[in-house]
Amino acid sequence: MRTDARQPPVAAGSAAATAAIELANAADAQAGVRTRPATGLEVDRVLALFEATWGAGRGPDRSMLQAIAHAGNTMLLAVPAPETLASPAPRPAEGAILGATLGFLGWEGGVHLHSHMNAVDPVARGRGIGLALKLRQRAICLEHGIDEIRWTYDPLIRRNARMNLVRLGAEVAAFRPDFYGRLDDAITGADRSDRFEVRWRLASARTARALDRRPQPAWSVRGGFALVADFEALRADAPADAARLRERSHEAFAALAGSGLRPELDAAGDYVFTNDDPDREAE
Repeated sequence: MRTDARQPPVAAGSAAATAAIELANAADAQAGVRTRPATGLEVDRVLALFEATWGAGRGPDRSMLQAIAHAGNTMLLAVPAPETLASPAPRPAEGAILGATLGFLGWEGGVHLHSHMNAVDPVARGRGIGLALKLRQRAICLEHGIDEIRWTYDPLIRRNARMNLVRLGAEVAAFRPDFYGRLDDAITGADRSDRFEVRWRLASARTARALDRRPQPAWSVRGGFALVADFEALRADAPADAARLRERSHEAFAALAGSGLRPELDAAGDYVFTNDDPDREAE
């Protein structure tokens, strides 16, 4: 399922990096935040946000976060913009962290950033903070000559699929069955941790199309898989139905290996399997 098309490396300080910084700044303004690297003094608050999202003990411990930040990897924060704090309307507590993301460098299949954790405070969701953090991560990578970010997501959660494949322009590189083993965290519970690994080619035509909000193509269809509107609600309210859907998806996605097909989302928000050029434009 992995695609091999790669763009020429992006030079640090290039026009692409400058444009990425401007786009990240615009996303910050839209969300009413400032995204920036965390300092060592903020590690405890980042850890608190991660534990509030996934449960105590379900993320890196404090010393690991400290080491990752000290080494210069992307441990980024979203904090209220100064103008938000100055507003007479209800405002976040002083020192509030509204979102955080954690990524580190890898080199399997080429040097890239692996974006491992991304959390937004529930009181601040729906404002575009997760998008702002991703765009800041992209800008920092391009500033340092890194042109690819990878991460994993649960393929049955439709809103994440739409964010990753349509809004950002990442593409599915591989299906990773039960990738993390049994998590027993506040999100996944006892469900199997099947994941799609995506690669975000930061300076590709596909990414430019997505970030410019141009329409994606009508993909040619060689199969597909229908998603439910809210898999997390199904998992909570009807776990047996969720487990059956997981089994069906596991079989469908595992069958893609070696087929030359990859999943994309259609206009209805369901997966279609295609071998179209991932960078092509809508006709």
